[in-house]
Amino acid sequence: MSVTEQAVRAREAARVLAKTPRAAKDAALQAMADALAKAETAVLEANAVDVARAEANGTSAALIDRLRLTPDRIAGMVQGLRDLAGLPDPVGDVVRGWTNANGVEVRQVRVPFGVVGIIYEARPNVTADAGGICVKSGNAALLRGSSSAADSNAAVVEALRQGLVDAGLPADAVQLIPGPREVTTELMAARGLVDVLIPRGGAGLIDTVVRNSQVPVIETGVGNCHLYVDATADHEMALAILLNAKTQRPSVCNAVETLLVHAEAAASFVPQALQALAGAGVTVHGDGRAAAYGQVLAATETDYAEEYLSLDIAVAVVDDLDAALAHIRRYSTGHSETIVTESQRSAQRFTAEVDAAAVLVNASSRFVDGGEFGFGAEIGISTQKLHARGPMGLPEMTSTKYVVVGSGQVR
Repeated sequence: MSVTEQAVRAREAARVLAKTPRAAKDAALQAMADALAKAETAVLEANAVDVARAEANGTSAALIDRLRLTPDRIAGMVQGLRDLAGLPDPVGDVVRGWTNANGVEVRQVRVPFGVVGIIYEARPNVTADAGGICVKSGNAALLRGSSSAADSNAAVVEALRQGLVDAGLPADAVQLIPGPREVTTELMAARGLVDVLIPRGGAGLIDTVVRNSQVPVIETGVGNCHLYVDATADHEMALAILLNAKTQRPSVCNAVETLLVHAEAAASFVPQALQALAGAGVTVHGDGRAAAYGQVLAATETDYAEEYLSLDIAVAVVDDLDAALAHIRRYSTGHSETIVTESQRSAQRFTAEVDAAAVLVNASSRFVDGGEFGFGAEIGISTQKLHARGPMGLPEMTSTKYVVVGSGQVR
């Protein structure tokens, strides 16, 4: 079946979902969870094929870990679907409303996008998450996972589709797009059939989709995130935030990649930071001023522009807040930027002048996450400025339309 044919079937399913009440969608999510739980053995067997292929191809241990499914991880996917069923349904919410002087009522109401294409890499748990989030928000999902997880994704989608059928909703509300790389190009060209594309993965994937798609794109997630330690910072707090933001899970987009330290704090803080980072197995790429306080690799221009996604960090000592802001403007990808400071003025300037989806004061960038924000579900973290910005929960998976009600008024 061609991508166009799949998209046409998705549009038919989307029309059904758009008018499906919350109770029916929640029942479908529970049925999808049940079906995935029953399919555990089949999913694990399919995943073993993917993992064996990845190992034979010399894939890194970190990527294989992202690819690998276990009974616990499948249980987490199942629970994620059940949790979605318990969340509020954004469809039909009135964003704002008013009555004009002539008696005409105007309401802005949340509605599904329609057909959402999601292009993503490696992690098969995204398949269940994305399918479930789309169903809950009334959208049909066209899922294009990477070839490395082809067997796993197929097994997961088969279970999700069975759950939809069991609940009386169209199976085509969740479809996997298989095949060679060319089908991704077809998906990106399906304007008029696919309403929006969301890429999830590395910088290369996101850049390819943004540059080549004819379908509107919500750009997600490349995170060259900075932590700036101000002159007035509490050093114990700054150190705890640094270690959490860098080492708690270094392979994700909200991990810190660059540490900036005010020159007045450098002599005291940088040696502590270098020692703590080294103890955590982090490789430090530093400028000459940082190197004065400990052993670092000489940082290059590339290091400050890098989203490492590993136990590496770039470090620079800056003259003042202005220099820190200039550095962030130059290298930031607009994801999450953090200041540690006791100065209210510095905090206010930082939050006002830093252009990013999330700006944090005295808190770890690891909090920039839909679950941590209390959204309960997240499709990704948008770094663009149109429609959605920051963690995208269920409301961000909808558009709006205006409903105008009169009693015969004419203009």
